[in-house]
Amino acid sequence: MTTPITTSTTDSQMHNNIMAVGLRDRPPMLATGRYAQWRSLVPATENSPAVPEHTTVETILNMSPANKAHFESEKEAIRMILTGIGDELYSTVDASNTAHEMWEAIKRL
Repeated sequence: MTTPITTSTTDSQMHNNIMAVGLRDRPPMLATGRYAQWRSLVPATENSPAVPEHTTVETILNMSPANKAHFESEKEAIRMILTGIGDELYSTVDASNTAHEMWEAIKRL
């Protein structure tokens, strides 16, 4: 079942204003609710993945104990690597996202 998308005159005017500004200053932005044709027309089945109604961002305050332990150990490993290398190696590991990636980048030197 699909819900029809309705836009008010205010929404249309806001979209037009955003588009006009975007053309001069930055790439245009998409207006919410104006692209119903991009919605999936495939009905959900038993094998369809569940899609949560809302997303909760995991932070240090709401992490599970296991995730928190992993996060803390990863943070400590990164700190140890960064304090153990000189300035000349920092650019080598700067783009790394994990301690393992940092370690591998250093080993390749």
